Amino acid sequence: MRTMAFWSNWGRSAWREFESGDATGAVELTKRNSTISLTKQGAASGNLRINLSWQMRTSDFNSKGPSLLRHPLQMFKPQVVQAQGPAMVNVDLDLAVMYELKSGAKGVVQPLGDFFGNLNEAPYVKLSGDDRFGSGMGETIYINLDHKDDIKRLLVFVYIYDGTPAFDRTHGMVTLFPSNGPRVEIALDERAPQARSCAVVMLENVKGEIVVRREVKYVYGFQAELDRLYGWGLQWGRGYKSKV
Repeated sequence: MRTMAFWSNWGRSAWREFESGDATGAVELTKRNSTISLTKQGAASGNLRINLSWQMRTSDFNSKGPSLLRHPLQMFKPQVVQAQGPAMVNVDLDLAVMYELKSGAKGVVQPLGDFFGNLNEAPYVKLSGDDRFGSGMGETIYINLDHKDDIKRLLVFVYIYDGTPAFDRTHGMVTLFPSNGPRVEIALDERAPQARSCAVVMLENVKGEIVVRREVKYVYGFQAELDRLYGWGLQWGRGYKSKV
């Protein structure tokens, strides 16, 4: 019923955008309106693109650093987040997916350990690029929804690979770009200063319907803690990313 109320308040113009496949609009998933059906919107086919982007908060820019108005080129430097205290640290946010297929196969697609996945074969999830500086492009994962019947559930999550935990000091945004209709946005704007990982959104195949549900649950550990939270049952070990 919440979803119906959400769409009814969205407006007729937005419906026309959705029906025409105009991806210029956006739907934000919130605590109150936390789910959306890609199947009902005719968007459960083709490649679903999921993007992670982030930048430091404006207040951090202006606190002890040069003004962007006086030094506009600062905008194009790698994003640096200020920790508690005088030290400056780079924050390396990584986008990843835990997958469970109808066949029973389970695993993870992530930069850590170079598990980049495969789009046209199982798990039908592919990571493209590893953004270590929070640039405008961010990181992107593709999901092949033409194989939705092979997918049981996918958990999209973000973790801090290196540097000081700083979810509360960055403007993080995970955006889903379906093959049809407006993009779906999930903001990582809750204060969790010590968290190192965040379960962002779950995609589930519910009796043939692809349902997207906002999670935004922060944990203080890494993938193993998210695994326990959602009952994935994987075995985790120490991993590293390839040097650049």
